[in-house]
Amino acid sequence: MKKILITGGAGFIGTEIVKQLHAIGGYEITVLDVMTQQIHGTDWEKSYLYESIKGLCKFIKADIRDYEAVENAIGDNECIIHLAAETGTGQSMYMINQYNETNIMGTSNILQAISNLGEKSKVRKLILSSSRSVYGEGKYNCPHCGVVYPSSRKKEQMLYGDFDMYCDVCGKKLGKEYTSEDSQIKPASLYAFTKYAQERMLEVMCPALGIDYTIFRFQNVYGVGQSLKNPYTGILSIFSTLMLEDKPVNIFEDGLESRDFVNVVDTAAAVIRSIDEPRSNGEVINIGSGVGTSVIEIARFLKNAYHSESEINITGDFRIGDIAHNIADISKAKDLLGFEQRISLEQGLREFCEWVKGQSIDNSKYETSLKEMEDSGMFVRKE
Repeated sequence: MKKILITGGAGFIGTEIVKQLHAIGGYEITVLDVMTQQIHGTDWEKSYLYESIKGLCKFIKADIRDYEAVENAIGDNECIIHLAAETGTGQSMYMINQYNETNIMGTSNILQAISNLGEKSKVRKLILSSSRSVYGEGKYNCPHCGVVYPSSRKKEQMLYGDFDMYCDVCGKKLGKEYTSEDSQIKPASLYAFTKYAQERMLEVMCPALGIDYTIFRFQNVYGVGQSLKNPYTGILSIFSTLMLEDKPVNIFEDGLESRDFVNVVDTAAAVIRSIDEPRSNGEVINIGSGVGTSVIEIARFLKNAYHSESEINITGDFRIGDIAHNIADISKAKDLLGFEQRISLEQGLREFCEWVKGQSIDNSKYETSLKEMEDSGMFVRKE
């Protein structure tokens, strides 16, 4: 049996990986997870995610920042899938130490432990979940300058209700392009910076340690099981909890900002495929659908699915560091991993909505999260 350690394995993506690995068979799975209240609630042993993998793996409740716990968890595992991370883009801009300590030092602990174990280490491959956020705004096309990688939108521009992208050189309005793995890296949030720091650590240290690695840059992963308690990530969860109580849904910017949604089932399958695929070694790979969907489209779909009476309001409010659009070039994933989107967005959203209807709803932390961001200057309400 191949022995695999999954850090953050009781999270949204991690639990799906555990379930798929268990169904395939031939794997001995260990999960290390701190079980944060922000994801799992106050009684983590009764959380949906934990209960979905209970009995399918060896479970270790521990913090990725705890070096001794990390070294013990690595043990004689042959592959590490590193998912443990703080993930809120907006939250990262004012919880700076927490994001650095968890994302950067947590990854450092893994590498240090492998190094300290020396010849005792059985680890042959390290797989990292990174993020499309490392690209910043990503790739665009300028009618005058060609392919460009623009800077983040300016606060002054957005205050006037202009949420389009413009060329930094000539000022022309930009058209969207598919963002490929060789695109420029331009993090627009501390979260993005920490994810890129993780990538660079693997690229430098894994060859030195004599182990293989694969880095995945995930797009907006969604699906059954994603946290309904975390107000800092996931518009699907935020909109759903509001709509089920027929509360108003306030959409940021002009509602035309777009995201590339990919189902967690397809995402987990890609990660698992990379475990034994040598062509993925040393590679950075986008995982997405290759299709951009606007936030207003998502809101309208959810309202219809829930038969909700919620008003959908385009507010013009915005968060500093949010990107305008998000479309991945997934040709590399197709080529190296045979990746394909098996679950369409419509099917995935319907499955998600049906699951949400059976869950307890708590949107009490949403306004609190907005107040935190507003107080820190990261969230701007239009006057």
